[in-house]
Amino acid sequence: MIWFRKILKRAVASALVSAALCAAAPAMAVDGARLNELFERLSAANRGEAFQIEDEIALELARSGSDAMDLLLERGREALAQGDFKAAIDHFTALIDHAPDFAEGYNGRATAYYMAGLYGPSLHDIGKVLTFEPRHFGALSGLALILEETDAAPKALEVLYTIRSIHPHMEGLSDRIARLELQLEGTAL
Repeated sequence: MIWFRKILKRAVASALVSAALCAAAPAMAVDGARLNELFERLSAANRGEAFQIEDEIALELARSGSDAMDLLLERGREALAQGDFKAAIDHFTALIDHAPDFAEGYNGRATAYYMAGLYGPSLHDIGKVLTFEPRHFGALSGLALILEETDAAPKALEVLYTIRSIHPHMEGLSDRIARLELQLEGTAL
């Protein structure tokens, strides 16, 4: 079971980093109306469409509205991709200091904290992300992973069900749900 969690942890982190790296768009602030439309389309999309919409959501969420903030986001994501969690945390912290209302700064730092094994700070930043964007399926996925790793599987399953209502075709989601359902079978939720 430990090996599965390690693989899952790497897969989630890799997916977050990949989505983050392909989100290098010109500086523009997040368009709330466009984001709402994308999330509506995502929940009803077929599997093929869902992945393109997921990428569009990642691009939209990565729009800080500032070239300087975009640079900090890019540097944090690059450090994260290279496994330099301390540098990633430093870059994301600088981004948060200068743009405290930009959810992706918190999301990046939450991922870096998680990869560094710092679950408390990661949970705090996930909470900030979800305050700004409650449909942020990447942050929710990280929350479910931490809950599962801290022996809160019933709560993790609830979070996975929430993700399913937002992004039914999220990569690996069905397997994660099935595995937790099987694990909790016969256990009162």
